[in-house]
Amino acid sequence: MATTVTAPVTNNIALASKYLPILDEIYKAGSKTAILDTANERVRWEGAKTAYLFHTAPVGLANYSRNAGFVPGDVTGSWEPYAIEQDRGRSFMVDTMDNDETLGMAFGTLVGEFERTQVIPELDAYRFAKYAAGAAVAQVITETLSAGAATIASIDGAIEALDNAEVPYEGRILFVNPTTYKLIKSGVTRMVMNGDNDVNYNVEMYNDMRLITVPTGRFNTAVTLNAPTASNGAGGYTATGDAINYMIVHPTAILQVVKHAVPRIFSPEVNQEADAWKFDYRVYHDCFVEAQKTNGIYVSHA
Repeated sequence: MATTVTAPVTNNIALASKYLPILDEIYKAGSKTAILDTANERVRWEGAKTAYLFHTAPVGLANYSRNAGFVPGDVTGSWEPYAIEQDRGRSFMVDTMDNDETLGMAFGTLVGEFERTQVIPELDAYRFAKYAAGAAVAQVITETLSAGAATIASIDGAIEALDNAEVPYEGRILFVNPTTYKLIKSGVTRMVMNGDNDVNYNVEMYNDMRLITVPTGRFNTAVTLNAPTASNGAGGYTATGDAINYMIVHPTAILQVVKHAVPRIFSPEVNQEADAWKFDYRVYHDCFVEAQKTNGIYVSHA
């Protein structure tokens, strides 16, 4: 009588759950745009593809009458739909022996490095390009910044434009490329107190705006998302626009959501394609500039 031996199957759900917190920490630590993620309570979902944001448009004040009292006012409220378009993913396999010979490092390293070096840079690059394209035309300027004083003057001019557009003062975020950051540091005057031996030229806040440095490769006015069909296709994205010097964003001007970002992990026992660990990664996401708030973004590009 034949004997059937069933190999123990690794709990793939448990493996995915193990890596999810790690990927989330990598995203929050490495992504320059994670700070702009839209709070869940602001978004209503209908199906898998459409996100809704609520917009309110009340009328202005009228004269108060001591006889008739208040003049009635209308308020228009509506849920505006935003269709999620970006559905990106990739699948990898790590041979069982390769993984064993590296004491599990081959597979474990792949998961983290893929998130850090491929997923996060693409998300950032796509988002910045989308925001640059959606900013109010009057608030997108072309300039070459080569001196600290001129850089400070340009940013101060951007702040003035946002103030005049009545963009909320609190909450603005200033994103800069490394060159612009260097110019800002050279244009800011510092004082060192007697007895203070520490000299720190870092600038974390500028005029109450949090300052975040963005690698040049992620900071462009336009990108093309590559779509290879073969395993040796590079994938990722290609910068196709102009380098951004700096960008000021107020989070209320944009919608930035990740609808689905879950890794699927298959152990060799259940992988039907090869004697290998299999790692599938899919991220379903998008971002938008709200039509009523395009003046909440200011862009300076080369």
